[in-house]
This record gives sequence, structure tokens and C-alpha cells, in this order.
Amino acid sequence: MKSNSLLTKAAPSFDEPVEMLKACHERIAAQCATLGKLAAYLPSHGADTQAQQAARTIMRYFDIAGPHHHADEEQDLFPVLIEASERLHSPVGERIASLLDEHRNLEASWAQLRTVLADIAEGRTRLLEPVLASDFVDAYRSHIALEEREIFPFAQACLDRQQLARLSANMVSRRTITP
Repeated sequence: MKSNSLLTKAAPSFDEPVEMLKACHERIAAQCATLGKLAAYLPSHGADTQAQQAARTIMRYFDIAGPHHHADEEQDLFPVLIEASERLHSPVGERIASLLDEHRNLEASWAQLRTVLADIAEGRTRLLEPVLASDFVDAYRSHIALEEREIFPFAQACLDRQQLARLSANMVSRRTITP
């Protein structure tokens, strides 16, 4: 039976940059779930074909889309929100400072995790320490929760059409491959 396209949720477009950032969070969460499954799978199966593919998929996401997402926030969204939070006397600016620190910590954790995943992707039997995977996943979950609870609602409440359009254009530009 064919699904009714009227009932499925349409993916956000870059015309809705805050919604697009939320959709990125969903993809990050999905990759984190795959990472958890991979850590549980490896002890009994080793770096077989499925494990290699999962490792490559996770690496591809966090090597390409992850840095784009952080850049969207750090270069475009956060500076505008810091300015707005100062103008509106909001604590959001302080939250953003802690989120920037979290970005650095997530990137350092990713660098460590990536070396293990690269070995798995090449078929070398290597266990993925469950604590390494769970620490990364937990840190991202906490980070995403704060952004979605405090930062994104503030952005939706205070950004005007021009600011949203600029954010959108920069997000598209960041992802455009130039020959």
C-alpha cells in the first residue's frame, strides 16, 4: 500500500534555517544511535562488512555535515543571537558561550573516536570502547537538548526575515560545491 504523502512530514528547506538546524539534530541523533549499535555489535561480530559500512557512514556524516552544522551556528546564528540577547537582556548569550565550549569538546571527542572508526572501516578488528561511544553520544544529546530548549526558540522569536534570509543564504553557500 502506498503511503499518503499528505500525512508525511515534509523535510524543512533552507528557507527555514532554524527548522533545518533542528533537522540536522535529528540526523546527528540518528548517527549517534548507529554509533551505539556499532559499539554493541563489534564484540561479537568484529569489523565485518556491516561494521565497516556503519563506521564509514558515521565518519562521512561527522566529517562533512557535522562541521557545516557547527559553522552554521558559530559563524551565522550565534553572533546574531548574542547581539539580540544583549539588546534584550537575555541569558541566551551566556548559554551560547557554553555551547561554543561544548563544540570544541565534541570536536576533540570526535577526533579521538574517528581514529577508532577509521580502523573499523578498514576491516581491522578493533573494539570500540563503549564509554568512548556513550560519552560522545551523551554529550551530543545534552548539547542538542539545550539548543532546542533555549537557543532555537529564542532565534525563532527574535530573528527577522532579513536575518533568517542571511542565515539561509550562508547555510546554502557553505554546502555549495564550486568547481
